This record gives sequence, C-alpha cells and structure tokens, in this order.
Amino acid sequence: MRISYIETTVMARRRPTTIAEYIEAAPRESQSHLTQLYEILRRVAPDAEETIKWGTPFFVEPRFLFAFSAHKAHLGFTSSNDALEPHRDKLQDFEITKMGILKIPYSQPIPTSLIKEIAQTRMKLVGEREDQSFW
Repeated sequence: MRISYIETTVMARRRPTTIAEYIEAAPRESQSHLTQLYEILRRVAPDAEETIKWGTPFFVEPRFLFAFSAHKAHLGFTSSNDALEPHRDKLQDFEITKMGILKIPYSQPIPTSLIKEIAQTRMKLVGEREDQSFW
C-alpha cells in the first residue's frame, strides 16, 4: 500500500486514531472532499467499525468494506475491483488504479450518487461471501 500524502507531511508528527482526526489533520484543500466521502460511507454502512489501519481510514465489519485516503491532488477511495465493475460505464472520467483505487481529484465534485452505489455494491458483495477473510 502506498503511503498517502498525509502520512508523509502533517501526520508525521502524531498519527490520528479516528477518522475525524484524520480529516482534521488533512490539508485544507482535501477536507471538504474527505468529509463528504466519509458521510456517504457512514450512511451506507452505519454499523461498520470505523478505524485507522496503516494510517488510513477503514470501514470494516470485521471484513474490509472500504477505505479512503488524502493525497496531494486527489483522494483515493478503495472498495474492490468487483464492486467497481458494474459501474465502469460511469467511471470513465476517473482514474482507477490496478488495485481498484478510485482517484477523485479535488478539482472535481464528489460523485455522490456513484460513490453511494459503489459502496452499496461492496456491502452486498461482502454480505454474500461465505469466507471470513479480511480482504
């Protein structure tokens, strides 16, 4: 996992222990996007555990649901490639890494409905799994 912009700058002094602390420690230009994404994910997964793992905000149940991170010019939203697949036609304007991280530039608005749909897809996929492995 790549080290995020926050980990290499602001958080080098004191690592956050909650998602709210993570957002507060993030660069000002990222905070609005991070807050919006956080609120969407909280509504989709109200019973998920919110935690910081590897310096990154995670939602788990106890299996991995999704995560997000602040970077210099974008935020990264991680669910899974399987959760992104049904939405590929709506994701053409965004960069997606090989690991399935959706990059949302701070210069663009958060695609609220799309993020909600992807998160709901991820919740459904995890709920249908029989295994208990984290990833």
